[in-house]
Amino acid sequence: MSERTFPEDFVWGAATAAYQIEGAVAEGGRGPSIWDTFSHTPGRTHKGDTGDVAVDHYHRWREDVALMAELGLDAYRFSISWPRVQPGGHGPLNPEGVGFYRALAGELAAAGINPVVTLYHWDLPQELQDAGGWTNRETAYAFAGYARAMARELGDLVEVWTTLNEPWCSAYLGYASGVHAPGITDPAAALAAAHHLNLAHGLAAAAIREELGDDANISIALNLHVTRPADPERAADLEAAHEVDLVGNHIFLGPLLDGSYPVELRELTSSVTDWSFVQEGDLALIRQRLDVLGVNYYSTNYVRRLGPGERPTGTGGHGDSAASPWVGLDTVEFLAPRGPVTAMGWNIEPEGLHELLTALTIAYDGLPLMITENGAAFDDVVGADGAVEDPERLDYLYRHIDAVGRAIDDGADVRGYFLWSLLDNFEWAYGYAKRFGIVRVDYATQERTPKASARWYSELVRSGVLRPPA
Repeated sequence: MSERTFPEDFVWGAATAAYQIEGAVAEGGRGPSIWDTFSHTPGRTHKGDTGDVAVDHYHRWREDVALMAELGLDAYRFSISWPRVQPGGHGPLNPEGVGFYRALAGELAAAGINPVVTLYHWDLPQELQDAGGWTNRETAYAFAGYARAMARELGDLVEVWTTLNEPWCSAYLGYASGVHAPGITDPAAALAAAHHLNLAHGLAAAAIREELGDDANISIALNLHVTRPADPERAADLEAAHEVDLVGNHIFLGPLLDGSYPVELRELTSSVTDWSFVQEGDLALIRQRLDVLGVNYYSTNYVRRLGPGERPTGTGGHGDSAASPWVGLDTVEFLAPRGPVTAMGWNIEPEGLHELLTALTIAYDGLPLMITENGAAFDDVVGADGAVEDPERLDYLYRHIDAVGRAIDDGADVRGYFLWSLLDNFEWAYGYAKRFGIVRVDYATQERTPKASARWYSELVRSGVLRPPA
């Protein structure tokens, strides 16, 4: 382990998502979202946990901004709850909801912290889901209207507009495996949802620029999959890894950056859908200029090609379901993780992040990149003095940030790093069983306690020098 100095203008931040932290689901004019419905459905989440209260950020946001300022963050990536500002997903805005985000962004700016907004982090207004959700093309147009309204209301305060967070999860976990809201298990619906999410991104990017001008900074955050063949000498395993790349990555990278869906992807999924949901002109609408591509990275996967009569049993760490999120990959098996794992059961492989960043640089020369999520859940222990020493998370962060530095050395244009997550929070279907935060939250009292990783990260932010944990 050694020291590494990052560029002076490198952005250091932390990230959260509205449903995971805000709570106050029935306050301030907020309407219901698909995650309200899903989490209140018996059997959907760990111990029936919901985001009704979460970590009460809606009432404690000033305390949380002060905490960010104390850590010295350059930027804060948060998401806007669509049903908080537009309860039904269309129609008039809710002034109280808009006012909450204006106050938050203003407080951040006053503290010298750049607000980076994500417009969609999975909390679709339930009213839109009742009309088909992301399987309904009209949802993409509703999203564009919402994006335009947010640009108009918050454009003087927001530094970067991230349209969608991890549309792979929204489409495949929401509509194929059903482990995320809205809990549907229909592979054809998942592919339609993926396309409509792509369309929503393109329409929203255009709407924001129409509202704010061509200089508005547009991003999208993708959880791109680094997939390795179980046996790199076996052609069938190499092919299996390539198919995961198509279904997991190029269903988004293709239309967003190349203006097309790969022919191989359409062929691979031809038994599931005829792709008739792609209408003339859609690909031109989707391919908008990206000012920065957000990269969310946590782990890698190993896969093999199944033999005759074998059926896949793994999901690549994406929850337990009889239905697979990997549409069209009925002969691909995701293997148990290799090496050490986090509390999520995800393997720890920093080299995968370096590999991903350098591969993107080769494929899309000149495209700026941003690490929009990276972090780890571990079973933190609270000491007798109330302190939380989290050496596993410290090691994880050091090694992954070092991988980012090595990618920069190798020519990747990585502009910043947003740690996931600022706070322990509601971890979707895992409820409150998994803790990703560098700040511990006592869910009974809502008390915030910075962990050892927070103190270490704060020093990195202030100095720009990556040093091994003591």
